[in-house]
Amino acid sequence: MRGGRGGGSGLRSFFSFRIFISAMFFLLFLATLSVLFTTNPSTLQDDALPMGDNAYVRRTFLALKSDPLRTRVDLIHQQAKDHITLVNAYAAYARKLKLDISRQLKMFDELVRDISDVSVKPNYQSSLFKSDGPIDEDVLRQFEKEVKDRVKIVRMKIVEAKENYDNQVKIQKLKDTIFAVNQSLVKAKKNGALASLISAKSVPKSLHCLGMRLMGEKISHPDKYRDDEPKPELEDPSLYHYAIFSDNVIAVSVVVRSVVKNAVEPWKHVFHIVTNRMNVAAMKVWFKMRPVEGGAFLEVKAVEEFAFLNSSYVPVLRQLESAKMHKLYLGNQAENTTNDAQSMKFRNPTHLSMLDHLRFYLPELYPKLNKILLLDDDVVVQKDLTGVWKIDLDGKVNGAVETCFGSFHRYSQYLNFSHPLIKEGFNPKACAWAFGMNIFNLDAWRYEKSTDQYHYWQNMNEDQSLWKKGTLAPGLMTFYSTTKSLDKSWHVLGLGYNPSISIDEINNAAVIHYNGDMKPWLDIALNQYKSLWTKYVDNDMEFVQMCNFGL
Repeated sequence: MRGGRGGGSGLRSFFSFRIFISAMFFLLFLATLSVLFTTNPSTLQDDALPMGDNAYVRRTFLALKSDPLRTRVDLIHQQAKDHITLVNAYAAYARKLKLDISRQLKMFDELVRDISDVSVKPNYQSSLFKSDGPIDEDVLRQFEKEVKDRVKIVRMKIVEAKENYDNQVKIQKLKDTIFAVNQSLVKAKKNGALASLISAKSVPKSLHCLGMRLMGEKISHPDKYRDDEPKPELEDPSLYHYAIFSDNVIAVSVVVRSVVKNAVEPWKHVFHIVTNRMNVAAMKVWFKMRPVEGGAFLEVKAVEEFAFLNSSYVPVLRQLESAKMHKLYLGNQAENTTNDAQSMKFRNPTHLSMLDHLRFYLPELYPKLNKILLLDDDVVVQKDLTGVWKIDLDGKVNGAVETCFGSFHRYSQYLNFSHPLIKEGFNPKACAWAFGMNIFNLDAWRYEKSTDQYHYWQNMNEDQSLWKKGTLAPGLMTFYSTTKSLDKSWHVLGLGYNPSISIDEINNAAVIHYNGDMKPWLDIALNQYKSLWTKYVDNDMEFVQMCNFGL
């Protein structure tokens, strides 16, 4: 019985607790309803809303509590502001492109102004934005229509602008790419020209080796290489005389060998070789070890052996020794080293080599001769040249092959026609000719006093205001009216730089000329022409084999 009473008491306690809890929730519910029904929505203050930076959310909440039409106002107004932001973004992007887009910028400004003007109209401001009362649905509908019309126009313009800017961006990227590639190409060309020039002007290891071997031979056997007495044939005007001025032993040997091998009567040919003091011994040893074939005659001299070639008589030597030239050289060396290779070439006074300018003193070098054929050391003779001496020069001093075609290789390309002396004395359209194979009438030279004319122009060009480099420009001036044009088959040029010369033209040529930086004895030579030179190299000469010319 006690246990039963105790169980009934626990059950009553459980139901009492549940009733208490239910009563508490019911009272809380009544209190909440009382608060909600007694609060006036129109008196709810802004500070009772969740505070934050988003005013749009706060106003939307207020609109939901007050007037449902205000939500539409805010949405329409926000749509207008979003499109204003979009237009401003495209305008900023247009300015960033830095293109000619003034018309587009003006259009963007007008679009922004049109959309903004809708919101600031007085009737919309008073009815939609500044009024606390109910919104007039007709005014709202008119406002929405105007905004949508302007938004539609904005979207159309943006689509057009987007397509236009996509194309402009592609064009700009393409231009940037082309510019970058062009800059790289210019840089590569400059580097290539510089490398080619360095390669062309540097002494190859094999050539240096050959000179050292020849000098070693002379030192080892001095009695064997004593100078012979000069032969009378060296001054015989009835023979065919050649002048070759060079410090390159192997190149001179190829020129001499090619002349002799193609001569019908080689014993009537005389070679006058002039080199510098450093190479004269090596040159003499070579031709002692490998005498000229066919009974031809040859002499080797150093330029220093001609006493009249001194700075008091020769303008080039005076200019080389002058402080002005030295100062010009040092100043130019301080310039930007990325200047083109050709300008580097003429600024270096070593380019004013006396060997190069010996060609202007032929009558004084060989006073007993009437005619002489000047050959550069980078030529190869392929035919008998005695016919050159038989050409009637019509009283002219110089017989040469002209090189002009179209507007190329005219006097205007070699001389400074802004100088009054050049402008008054020469025709800029006159056809240029080439050194390399030139027949000179020394009697006419003496009569015309061509050396004096050369001295005049060389003196006037001490500041390099008439021409910039080389010996061709003073030659064109010195022999301006005293040059006879020869048939082009006598002398074909360009084998040192032009890979597109016709094979027929080369085969028909009496003399082929490797003018340019790609000399046949260098690794950078054009392979298609190299064999025309190497076949005249004396490969049986022991020093050529020892020095590994790589021929």
